Parts: sequence; structure tokens; C-alpha cells
Amino acid sequence: VQLQACGGGVVQTGDSLRVSCVASGRASSSNIMAWFRQAPGKDREFVAAINWSGSMTYYGASVKGRFTILRDNAKTTVHLQMNRLVPGDTATYYCAAAPKDGIGKAGYDYWGQGTQVTVSS
Repeated sequence: VQLQACGGGVVQTGDSLRVSCVASGRASSSNIMAWFRQAPGKDREFVAAINWSGSMTYYGASVKGRFTILRDNAKTTVHLQMNRLVPGDTATYYCAAAPKDGIGKAGYDYWGQGTQVTVSS
């Protein structure tokens, strides 16, 4: 397993939640790690990405200002801190590493199994 995601759950509107992704093998040496999400019946959506040092972060428009992506000192774990959650954030969240087509596009070499986040109103 190259990427292992965890931390999803059921929360209420306005709550916070952190999901994490542990990378192993070749995925752990990727410069860029990212989070995407996919709700039922919708396309996979870019959420956030971070570079190796953590000096550069990127966010999708719908989460900017509410979500923060972090990378630990060992560089093998990426966290997504989600604040002020709303029902529209309900989705399966996937971590990814090593983009091929651009940071915001879904052409990544490695994908985690996904973790479900449900926000109730």
C-alpha cells in the first residue's frame, strides 16, 4: 500500500475534522501530495496540495480559507485540516501523490483508498 488515508467521520455543520494520509514506498518520495474528493454522481474534485518542504500549498476555490494542508517533518504524512464544514463538503476524500498532468488534475501516479467525510445539517 503506497498511500493510506484515515480520519474520516460524521460531523455537523460548522465542525472541524482532520484527515490524514501516510505514504510509503515510492509515493513517500513524491514532491507533491494532494487531496481530492468525490461526492456521489459528481466528478473527482481537487481539494488541496502541498510540496515537499511545505513551503507551497494549493487549494481548490470551494475550500480556500477553510481547509489547511500540512506535511509532517518526516514528509511521509499529509494532513488535511477541515474547518467550518458544510454539507457540501460531504464526499469520499482521497489522497494522491506524484501528479503527471498538473497539480489540480486527477492524473496522479498514486492514490489512497479514500476516507468518507459526512457533514450533517
